Amino acid sequence: MSEAPVIGVLALQGDVREHVAALAGAGADARPVRRAEELDAVDGLVIPGGESTTISKLADIFELRDPIDKRIAGGMPVYGSCAGMIMLAGEVLDGRPDQRGFAGIEMTVRRNAFGRQVDSFEAPVRVAGIEGEPFHAVFIRAPWVERVGDGVEVLGTVTEGPAAGRVVAVRQGNLLATSFHPELTGDRRLHAYFVELVRAAA
Repeated sequence: MSEAPVIGVLALQGDVREHVAALAGAGADARPVRRAEELDAVDGLVIPGGESTTISKLADIFELRDPIDKRIAGGMPVYGSCAGMIMLAGEVLDGRPDQRGFAGIEMTVRRNAFGRQVDSFEAPVRVAGIEGEPFHAVFIRAPWVERVGDGVEVLGTVTEGPAAGRVVAVRQGNLLATSFHPELTGDRRLHAYFVELVRAAA
């Protein structure tokens, strides 16, 4: 694929504009996705940070759950940040009983693992496969990964502080997830990594 890959940002709730801007800055044709026909037009999808229980409810209201499940099963690349990581997890601890994700990655995540909004923090995270300095990672009521399946590659962990060693970035095939918010920092490397993943899959 020589032209820019078309990447959608699930625009139900959360930091949609920031992801659209980051993807565009990384060379993608980025656009919001709120309807099934808009999903049909994209090569990849970002599930943004926000509130995972709200995104779960709105995915049903906007009748996007089944179309997204089918696209994931068909190999569409998806990147989930923070709440998006929760939405991609096969198992969620401390979630609401009625909360349902897309269950694309064989992992167990703990919701709000690092604490409430007032406990949000920043820490360096080095991500495998991405050159340069560690990411200045921003965590806001973030999950962490408690367990991964055999097919899941751990890409990044917190390197210092009380959360040192916690898994915060993973990949399984065409699915990518981080606990942190790269769209908030101006560092486009993770979005560029995902754009290349989408380009290769297409």
